[in-house]
Parts: sequence; structure tokens; C-alpha cells
Amino acid sequence: MRCNVLLVGVGGQGVLLAARVIGECAMREGHQVVMSEVHGMAQRGGSVSAIVRFGDEVLSPLIPQGGADLIMAFEPVEMYRALSFARPSTKIVSDTSCVVPMSVTSGGVEYPATDVLMNMARKAGLSVLAFDATTLAKQAGSSMAGNSVLLGAVARLRVLPLSKDRLLATLIDIVPMRHREMNAKAFELGVEAANKGI
Repeated sequence: MRCNVLLVGVGGQGVLLAARVIGECAMREGHQVVMSEVHGMAQRGGSVSAIVRFGDEVLSPLIPQGGADLIMAFEPVEMYRALSFARPSTKIVSDTSCVVPMSVTSGGVEYPATDVLMNMARKAGLSVLAFDATTLAKQAGSSMAGNSVLLGAVARLRVLPLSKDRLLATLIDIVPMRHREMNAKAFELGVEAANKGI
């Protein structure tokens, strides 16, 4: 068994924290884990991606084109950019809330409609769960908890061979103590969103 997870988003969305939670949880469950991160222009809202690979004989930290089992997308355009890593069995869990880049706000280009981006993934035959994770994170206490919402959705979908309880426990152990209650609530809101979307 081998599992390849690609996480994509923009700086400040908690992509790297979510990757750390998945990797740590996989290690706690006895899997061999290899991780890779690409920070890009993280502090300026640029693209950020992380790869978590775990299972038997995982040697390389990179996923080949068409090699992702799960794409966790924190932003719709970043989800679309990651589609080359998908294959028919790939599951996509994506936030529908947009982070509009400077090139759009300055009037240089137009941001594509989120439903168009999601439908392009679905027309390619991919299984997509798309919902407004950022709004749910705000309900939990902060928009910064969107990563916890997406982790909850992934746990509920059983896309990864990791237990929901262990994933939540790992998240709680990693985040600062003052944010634990908020992140636990965000995680459960993600579980509920996945229940509605199944």
C-alpha cells in the first residue's frame, strides 16, 4: 500500500500545517512517511504546495504526473493547476473560497468562476468535494482554520487509510494550546460538510 497526497494553496492558508498533520498521523499509525514542500512566494500570497507520501517502500518525496491519490486544495485556481497530478481514481477535496491575486485586482486578468473550475475537474471524471471551507472556519472562530475544516472532510471521506480520531488527535497535538478548541470545532464542521456532500 502506498498513498500520495498533494496539498495546494496560497501563502497563509495553512497548507504546510495540514501536510504536517497528515504526515505525523501516518507515522503514528506505523507508516513510512516522506514529505516535500514548495514555499514559493508564501509570504506574499503566492502558490504553496506540499506532498505527503506514506506506505510501503516510499523512497522519493515527489509525486509523478497522474500519481496523486488525494488532492487537497485550499483555493480553486490552485486546484485547477494541480489537475495534471490527478488520475481517474484521484479524489479532490477543495475549498471554493477564492484568494484573488494581484494580477486580477489590478485589472490585468479575470479570475475564472469557481463553479467552472470545479466542473472542469468533474468533466475529467474526477470525484470532487467542493465547499466553502473558509466560511466554516470563520464559524469555528477564524478563517485561518480552513485547513482543519478540510482535514475533517478528508477524514470523513476515508480517502486516506488513517483513522478520523487519530487525525483529529494529531491536529490537536500540533496546534498551539490556545487554538485547540477552535481547530477541533473546525475539524468537526469539515466532517459535517463531507456528510452533506457525499
